[in-house]
This record gives sequence, structure tokens and C-alpha cells, in this order.
Amino acid sequence: MIIIAGKLYVDAAARDAYLAGCSKVIEQARAAPGCLDFALSADLIEANRINVYECWETDEDLERFRGAGPEPEQAAQIRDAAVSKYRISGVEAP
Repeated sequence: MIIIAGKLYVDAAARDAYLAGCSKVIEQARAAPGCLDFALSADLIEANRINVYECWETDEDLERFRGAGPEPEQAAQIRDAAVSKYRISGVEAP
């Protein structure tokens, strides 16, 4: 299992519009083979922060969906980012 998690920073005034523009991508990701979950959300504390969470079955599933990455218009709005890829070897109930 692969988890992509982290944060993106955009202009605070543009965050809601940025997220609204991502709704189609989120729908496509969730329907993609191997996607277990995909979410982008507004942070409750930092007005310019977007939280990123993706969960995929395999690297191949992730790469097949991701392709070239975000659209140029979306990429241009990102001011900073700290996103990491995690390989999970086991899952258990809390």
C-alpha cells in the first residue's frame, strides 16, 4: 500500500477556488483502479494550507493515474509544498 500525504500552500484568498477546481480530479482518482482513498481539504488553522491524503494499492496504480501531474493552471497556484510517499507494509485496526 502506498500513502501520499502532506500539505500544499496556495494564496489564502484563492484556496476555496483551488479546492473547488480539484473536485473533478478527486472524483477521477477515487474511480481509478487501485485508488483506496483520495482527499484534498482546507486546513482548519492555516488559511493558505491544503491537506493532501491519497491511498493506493500499488506504485503502478498511482503512476497510471498521476501521469504528468497537476494541470499547469493548478501547479502555478501552488506557492509551496511538502508531500511525501509512504510504503505501508501492514494495516491493523487501532
